[in-house]
Amino acid sequence: MSEREREARRARLAALREAGVDPYPARVAARETVAGVSEHFADHDEQALEADPVTVSLAGRLMALRPMGKLVFGTLLENGARIQISARKSEIPAELFAAVKTLDVGDFLHVEGPLWRTRKGELTVDLRGFQLLAKSLAPLPEKWHGLKDVEVRFRKRHLDILVNEDARRIMLQRSAVVRAMREVLDGRGFLEVETPVLQPIYGGAAARPFTTEHNAYDQRLFLRISDELYLKRLVVAGLDRVYEIGRVFRNEGISRKHNPEFTMMECYQAYADYRDMMELTQSLVQTICDRVFGTRQLPYRGQVIDFDGEWPRLSMRDAVAERIGVDVLDCPDLPSLQQALRDAGRELGEAPTWGRLVDDLFSEHVEPQLIQPTFVTDYPLELSPLAKRSPDDPRLVERFEAFVGGLEIANAFSELNDPVDQRGRLEAAHRDRDAGDDEAHPMDEDYLEALEIGLPPTGGLGIGVDRLVMVLVDAPNLREVISFPYMRPDD
Repeated sequence: MSEREREARRARLAALREAGVDPYPARVAARETVAGVSEHFADHDEQALEADPVTVSLAGRLMALRPMGKLVFGTLLENGARIQISARKSEIPAELFAAVKTLDVGDFLHVEGPLWRTRKGELTVDLRGFQLLAKSLAPLPEKWHGLKDVEVRFRKRHLDILVNEDARRIMLQRSAVVRAMREVLDGRGFLEVETPVLQPIYGGAAARPFTTEHNAYDQRLFLRISDELYLKRLVVAGLDRVYEIGRVFRNEGISRKHNPEFTMMECYQAYADYRDMMELTQSLVQTICDRVFGTRQLPYRGQVIDFDGEWPRLSMRDAVAERIGVDVLDCPDLPSLQQALRDAGRELGEAPTWGRLVDDLFSEHVEPQLIQPTFVTDYPLELSPLAKRSPDDPRLVERFEAFVGGLEIANAFSELNDPVDQRGRLEAAHRDRDAGDDEAHPMDEDYLEALEIGLPPTGGLGIGVDRLVMVLVDAPNLREVISFPYMRPDD
């Protein structure tokens, strides 16, 4: 904004105050909604409005002001709905007409007047009076699209959503997706709960945490990287179906599919396993498609994703072998897997453990190819310290991840409820941390004590809400679906 325009707006603000006008009044008079008026009078033509005049009272933000001699047109915006307003010099006192011309785009107004239609048929409120509700001291951006403005859009999200209809649409659809998710879970008898965001020991995922300090107790705390271990404590407590939709935090890099804070839905169901969680995942996403979008075939990045029917299942072992020609289970340790990759002419990477290397191979060679909804099942035990062993192969666990559009959107287990086995897994993870894997799961004695009380057979599911919305609304990156994404410091 130019300094000249800033000063002009501040001068108009000062003039209002000198004239005894409160530019930020505390009350708004009774009014109708712009959307309601537009809908109710959509079928009233010019003759009908002239024959039976109707006066309306509305409030909103002035989005445009177009003086045309003795006639002024403007556009009023309220909660996404727009209506045209007009001021005709011949119909109102001269001082009122002059006051209209001193308004700035961005001002909030309360307006009153009769409805009429222009020659082009546009429904319009002809002002008979108005009240300034809030003076805008900064202009709205005239052009807010194009690659050159991407960084500014996300740094000034309040402006982006205000003037970018696509950004507003995504926010509304995201809200509808979360609402539908809650409705499905509530309908299945799940209880929505809240678990700690500040935790003395982080866990439930392979990730680095954010740390903070509690001054009163001189205690180091962590922002949660997952809700899992506390939700399973509630199942131990006898709450057989629980879920939480909330923010989790992972101290990781930023990409089109990563943000340091994001929204996760996690749910746990007693007397269920990972197969039940597959059914829940598929049904949940399909119901969201039906209720929010009215179809199970949705576009994403130039392709059509079909969420209908039974989603295919593919073991992680077979998926990796098919893409790189190496059977990871035939290479039981890091040196043998590295040698097999050398023999196959593949890059080794810098993974510190066998499990991390397997995960890296899958992420690089398999994940981007999983465009249509797919369940990848039967993960190696080393990758899943909280999942139950497969009764068919003790090297594997009962776990799946769901992929759509080349993105992981869900992760689920048959939860490990053997406290002895769980202790051994966490001890192995502790050794991996010593070997250099700073994302390995820490030891959590309190959780192990809860397991000793007894956790029934339980299926658990986590869905990344942001990634799911990203695919459903055809957004190119997570920043489009998060209200205020984290941004690199603006130097």
